[in-house]
Amino acid sequence: MQAYRFKFWLSACIFFAFLGISGSGHAQKIWTLEDCINYALENNLDINKQLLTVEGNKDALLQSKLTMLPNLNANGTNVWNYGQTVDQYTNTFATTTVRSNNFYIASDVTLFSGLQKLNTVKQNRITLMASQYDLDVIKNNISLSVAGYYLDILFNLELLDVAKEQLRLTTTQVERMQKMVEAGSSARGDLLNIQAQRATEQLNVVDAENRLYISYLSLQQLIDIPVVKDFKVEKPLLKEVEAPKEKISAEIIFEHALKTRPEIKSAELRVEIAQKRLGIARGYVQPTLSLSGSWGTGYSGVSQQLDSGVPATYDTMQIGFVPVADPTKPPLPVYGVQRIDTYMKKPFWDQLQDNSNQSVGFYLNIPIFNGWSGRTAISQAKIQKSQADLDLGIKTRDLRKIIEQAFADAVSALQKYSASKDKVNAQEESFKYAQQKFDVGVLTSFDYNNVKKDLTMAQSQLLQAKYDFIFKTTILDFYMGNPIKIDRQ
Repeated sequence: MQAYRFKFWLSACIFFAFLGISGSGHAQKIWTLEDCINYALENNLDINKQLLTVEGNKDALLQSKLTMLPNLNANGTNVWNYGQTVDQYTNTFATTTVRSNNFYIASDVTLFSGLQKLNTVKQNRITLMASQYDLDVIKNNISLSVAGYYLDILFNLELLDVAKEQLRLTTTQVERMQKMVEAGSSARGDLLNIQAQRATEQLNVVDAENRLYISYLSLQQLIDIPVVKDFKVEKPLLKEVEAPKEKISAEIIFEHALKTRPEIKSAELRVEIAQKRLGIARGYVQPTLSLSGSWGTGYSGVSQQLDSGVPATYDTMQIGFVPVADPTKPPLPVYGVQRIDTYMKKPFWDQLQDNSNQSVGFYLNIPIFNGWSGRTAISQAKIQKSQADLDLGIKTRDLRKIIEQAFADAVSALQKYSASKDKVNAQEESFKYAQQKFDVGVLTSFDYNNVKKDLTMAQSQLLQAKYDFIFKTTILDFYMGNPIKIDRQ
């Protein structure tokens, strides 16, 4: 008896410790399954992370399109040279400090490169589509998980009701037995047995409450909502479990899912991505033809021009000698007239105009040998293509296994539900009969408790089969393209 009390109080302490978590405004509403799914889809971190991946793939696609356009680049320099240097515009030596400027603008465009750029655009477009399907996969997985946790709460709610009802019945019997013992019509041992059963069922209630709280906690954590103690979900009136009216098979569901499921679409697109990657790799070993054009000019601080505003001056200077007939006499000097012009630094804008130069040309690059890098890239791309094919096969195989398992589980759960329902009906009649015999003292408390335990077990099995069937049929409906919902009456 003491052991039962100890377990009861220990479980109670754990339960109330869970309840100590502070509440928030999220607990003021009753959450439907649709509310939980929508909240999870809006706030789940995995979904938000994948959204960023989609945005990144959009940028990559735009960038690959822009790389097909001609590029255009310009640059300018302003340099001072000290010491002896060759001026690039006058091609003369300068020993003073020389300031020079260079201005350059160029553009080039690839005319042909083995279709690498075009295949890159196609690859990035398919990658974007695949990432969007990956986002749908995450959303679908989260939606199914939310539905599973939501149904787990409903299951634990009903399980708690069963435990409370059994405790109520046993408490009634304890009160009745106490009166019979006091009146001397029953042995004290029967009272002790029924009290022990009540302690066990009190512990069962606490355990059921703990499981219910854990299921609430799990759902809140899944949808990324702050955990609160009074979080409540809608408890709909569920539709009676029955076999589907339309004949359907796992193969029909699989064929439909194979055409619509985002995980299959994503795997198919990744096969196309691998094919485009192979095309890009093959472009590495093909010739590349490009067109390039440029314009440039510059300025030099030592470049000079004649100063027309200053008149020239003339000066005589000895330019040589003329020998005379008498070798004893010195030669006669010869004089000439030298023109002296005045020069000035050539203006900046005039130099820019005079030094202008343009170029245009075609450039052909033919890869001959580059360490076998191109062939290696092709080989790696072929391997990735084979891996993508295998991944598609694996995804298809896994999808078939999931559907076949869910279908088999649903059939099994329906059969189990039907058998459990018959068992519950039989156990209820057996319990009524046992209670009547116990009330008149014909049945011992030990036998009474055994019958009661059998009824509780049958009720638990019925609930388990019920919610197992609901969840498995929800999965099958989902793979048929139907939204996740709970069938109501």
